[in-house]
Amino acid sequence: MLYLYIKSFHLIFLIAWMVSLLYLPRLFVYHSSVSITSSSYNLLLLMEKRLIKIIAIPAMILTLLFGFVLLSMQKELLYENYFRIKLLAVLLLIIYQVYLILVYLAFKRIINKRSAIF
Repeated sequence: MLYLYIKSFHLIFLIAWMVSLLYLPRLFVYHSSVSITSSSYNLLLLMEKRLIKIIAIPAMILTLLFGFVLLSMQKELLYENYFRIKLLAVLLLIIYQVYLILVYLAFKRIINKRSAIF
């Protein structure tokens, strides 16, 4: 029964993490199309900051935490090929999130050169 609760929390935080990874680029598109001097620029910075710090990073950490707990309950999964591919996909998602944070920092420093089409 404990396994099912942990798996449920893992899935809930995974969905929250995926939503943040999909919504943050959408905010970047909006951000690219507004002027640096407008008030919308600072509002979008605030929205991106809150999305990253309140949703994205905690959801990623909790997803990984509950995933490791599930893995400790079923260690034989490490020998399955599909699970190794899944771990590689998780690593790629973490790299993608770091990239999105770097894009946010470029907007914050006002050095973004990319258009909304990028």
